[in-house]
Amino acid sequence: MRRTKRYEIKGPNSLWNVYQTVSFWKVFKNTAVIEIGRFVPFLPFKNWLYRTFLGMKIGKNAALAYKVMPDIMFPEFISVGDSTIIGYNTTILAHEYLIEEYRLGEVRIGNRVMIGANSTILPGVTIGDGAVVSAGTLVHRDVPAGAFVGGNPMRIIYTKEEMQLRQKNE
Repeated sequence: MRRTKRYEIKGPNSLWNVYQTVSFWKVFKNTAVIEIGRFVPFLPFKNWLYRTFLGMKIGKNAALAYKVMPDIMFPEFISVGDSTIIGYNTTILAHEYLIEEYRLGEVRIGNRVMIGANSTILPGVTIGDGAVVSAGTLVHRDVPAGAFVGGNPMRIIYTKEEMQLRQKNE
């Protein structure tokens, strides 16, 4: 279950009312910072940009790869733990605009997490410490600590205990 807060809207659809929910200038600034950060190859500088100008919580030695796309409207709802790797072209969403409502939810990514390339993380999910998310996964619910998950829809491939047993036997 994702933890999102719902906001009902009036009008044709929620995206039509986007600048009533978030400032145009905030989105403009966030877009500029994110576009710079997506192409910067220096991880300490990228993390500093995101912490300083977007309000993201990014842990020590976290690595957001080339073209990772944090939420443009509410990046301050994203936290990334220490020594976590987020793979190429991954999208991390903290909002979703639907026809009759929009939803906001914090995304919490734990320590030493590995997220494969081209994954999408939806609002309101927590990815536990030491989890592995395979490439191309749609993370639509919480990921338990130490688990290996993948697919669309996402499913648990190995639990933490199964992963430890596999690593022990290798």
